[in-house]
Amino acid sequence: MRGPIGTGLVDRVYREILGSIMSGEFSEGDKLPTELALTERFAASRPTIREALSRLRADGITSTRQGSGTFVKRLPDPDVPLFTPLETISDLQRCFDFRIVTESGAAALAATMASDADLVAIEQRFRELDAVIAQKAVGAREDFDFHLAVARACRNQFFVSAIASMQEQVLVSMSLMRNLSLFKSVERQKLVQTEHEAILTALKSRDAAAAGLAMRTHLENA
Repeated sequence: MRGPIGTGLVDRVYREILGSIMSGEFSEGDKLPTELALTERFAASRPTIREALSRLRADGITSTRQGSGTFVKRLPDPDVPLFTPLETISDLQRCFDFRIVTESGAAALAATMASDADLVAIEQRFRELDAVIAQKAVGAREDFDFHLAVARACRNQFFVSAIASMQEQVLVSMSLMRNLSLFKSVERQKLVQTEHEAILTALKSRDAAAAGLAMRTHLENA
């Protein structure tokens, strides 16, 4: 459940300032624009700007020097999520559209790039999700860990960063779709595991086309 509209505005301003820092617009040691300039830039009130800046300070990204302003203290971790929260059904669909394109490509690449250790890790995540399903739980976290293991196996940090950055959105969408599913939760989870097994089998066979298709089919069925 989203908070009051004010909280949403603070989230937006926080993400946009953070994005400006991560994109290189503001480097470590740079002074951020004044509160007045930020209110004009983001079309937000001063209290909203102050709260967003307070969050950045709390995260250790910025620091305030009395009488001088706010400065970039350190650059954020590149895996800090910048994707916006899911607020509508349209957002949910766009999230899946992004995942279909990104994760099917990652799976196809993983089929040719994965080491034996990577395949063992993916199968371990699969078994962990099996154990959760046996307890009749949703298993969103374990499901995400399976998908992240596939991404890591493609040996491309851009795929890993993109998927890792979407963790919150993916967990929300998984939980929501399973709660809205026409299937009972356990029945739905069994179907999901059948699809995961198809992905795992294709990866073990080093079949890039089959792995990409299995991932695409799985996400389209979600």
